[in-house]
Amino acid sequence: MTQRLNYFQQSPVLVKKFIELNNLLKDGTIEESIRDLVSIRASQLNGCGFCLDMHVKEAHIHGERELRIHHLAAWRESTLFAPRERAALAWTEVLTRLPEHGVPDDIYERVRTQFSEQELSDLTFDVMAINGWNRANVAFKMVPGSFDKAFGLDKANLA
Repeated sequence: MTQRLNYFQQSPVLVKKFIELNNLLKDGTIEESIRDLVSIRASQLNGCGFCLDMHVKEAHIHGERELRIHHLAAWRESTLFAPRERAALAWTEVLTRLPEHGVPDDIYERVRTQFSEQELSDLTFDVMAINGWNRANVAFKMVPGSFDKAFGLDKANLA
């Protein structure tokens, strides 16, 4: 795959602000393990190889079990995810692929049983952020692994 353009170079101020948002989210109410699962699942749904590669490596560095990463594509059938994680994954999917008539009440109610209002708001921003990154990286055909050294992902030893 050949990268179309480097939006980091073309829009440095915007990228910097988007990175600032991501850094704020890291200090938010959603635990790192759920943010990792959300990022991987949204990237799978959006077909973003760059983000999928990056977030699998991050999850590995953060100690996520390899089998759980493999099960993400079939999380509904897997027994490896807790109810809070399942709710986060359902929320990720519905916001990534917005239904024609919006988010169904049953999904919202299910997620609300696992997350406080602030957590749900923070989780929504996590989903918004990864979907934004996915769209930019897919649009410009960012090459998976091309920023590993810069982002410290070479430490995952998954090459």
